[in-house]
Amino acid sequence: MKNAQLADLLRPEDLDGMVGQAHLFGERGVIRRMLAGGRITNMIFYGPPGTGKTTAASIIAKQSGMVFRKLNATSASLSDVKEIIAETNNVFGVGGILLYLDEIQYFNRKQQQSLLEYMEDGRITLIASTTENPHFFVYNAILSRSSLFEFKPVTPEDTVPVLRRALAYLNEENGLQKSVSDELCAYIGRCARGDVRHSIVLFENAYHTADTEIQKEHVDSFDTSVGNFNDDTHYDLLSCLQKSIRGSDPDAAVFYLAKLLAMGELLSVCRRLQVIASEDIGLAYPLAASVTRSCCESAKELGMPEAQIPLANAAILLATSPKSNSAHDAVFAAADAIKAGKGINVPLHLQSPLFKGYLYPHSYPNHYVRQQYLPDDLVGTKFYTPAPNKQELAAAEYWKKIKGE
Repeated sequence: MKNAQLADLLRPEDLDGMVGQAHLFGERGVIRRMLAGGRITNMIFYGPPGTGKTTAASIIAKQSGMVFRKLNATSASLSDVKEIIAETNNVFGVGGILLYLDEIQYFNRKQQQSLLEYMEDGRITLIASTTENPHFFVYNAILSRSSLFEFKPVTPEDTVPVLRRALAYLNEENGLQKSVSDELCAYIGRCARGDVRHSIVLFENAYHTADTEIQKEHVDSFDTSVGNFNDDTHYDLLSCLQKSIRGSDPDAAVFYLAKLLAMGELLSVCRRLQVIASEDIGLAYPLAASVTRSCCESAKELGMPEAQIPLANAAILLATSPKSNSAHDAVFAAADAIKAGKGINVPLHLQSPLFKGYLYPHSYPNHYVRQQYLPDDLVGTKFYTPAPNKQELAAAEYWKKIKGE
C-alpha cells in the first residue's frame, strides 16, 4: 500500500531522527547512552503501535554491525526461527545475529524457548516488541535475560516534524507546493492519538484532498477513530474498566469497553474481564466467571465488530452483580504468610498415604470431621473471611451448623 510505503520512506535511519521516546533515545536517554558505551543487550520493547519500536530496532541493528534478521510472530513459525539459528553456525553469523521479533506475544512457550540457548551464549541478540504487557506474554526465562523498555504514545508536538518531512516528500514527488500549519500537524497528531504511522496515513489522505493548503476540514473528512489513545494509555484504560465494574457502574464499564475495543484491544479486554469475574465478583456470584468465559470465547470466535455484543453482556453482568473480593484477599494473605517463612512443615497425615492418621471426611456424618489441616505454626489462622452477600453468608451458616459452631 502506498500509505505504508510513505511511512517506511520517512522512517529515520539514526537516533537523532527519532521522535518521541526521549527517555530512551534523547540526549540522556537510557538506550542512547547504552549504545554509546558499546552495550548491545537483549531488549523487550512494549507499548502502543506506531510509537517507534520497529524503527528503533532497525537503527540499533545498523549501529551494531551485526547481521540483522526480522520476524513477525503473527506469521512466523518454529522452522523460521530454526533457519535463523542455523545461520549462527556459518561465516555470516560469526559475529552474532540481531533478531528483531515483532509481536512476540503471538509466539507460544515452545517457540520462545527455542531462542534461550542462543541468547545465553550470545549467538543471538534478541530485540522483541509487543503491544501487550510483557509480564503476561513473554516467557519468564526470556524476560530474565532481557531489559524492558516502555514506548509511550508520541505527543502531537513531536509528530509535527514527521509530518513536515511528509509534506516535503509529497511536494517533491508530485511537483506541487502545498502547505500546512504546525497547528494542523499537531491536530493530526492528536487525531492519531500518539500513533505516528497513523498520523502519516491521515496526513497523506488530507494532502491528496486539499488544493493548495491542507485544512482541518480535509482531515475531518476521514475517520480518525483509529490509533492509540494519547492521554488514556493501554493499561490506564484497562484499569478504568476494572474500577468501573468494581464500582458497579455499568454505563462507565461499557464506555471503557467500547474505547478499548476501538483501540483493537480485544484480547486484553477478554483477559481483564475474566480477572474481574474472579477478583471482584468472586464468590458473591460464582457463575459470573463461567458466563464471562463463555462471552470472551464467543467474542474471540466472532471477531470485531460483533465481538462487542458478548463482551458488553459480560461487562454489564459483572458491573451489576454483587461483589466480593474475599477469595482474592484470602489467597494474598496466604501468600504473605508463605513469604514470611511460615508453614514450611505441613502435617504428616496430609501427605503420602504411608503416613497414618488422616481422617477421610466422606466416611463421617455430613461429610465432615474435625482435624488439623494447616501447619503447626499457622493453626488458628484465618485467611478467608466470608463477605456479606447471600452466597457466602449461606455457605458460612451451613458450615457453622455442620461444624457445631
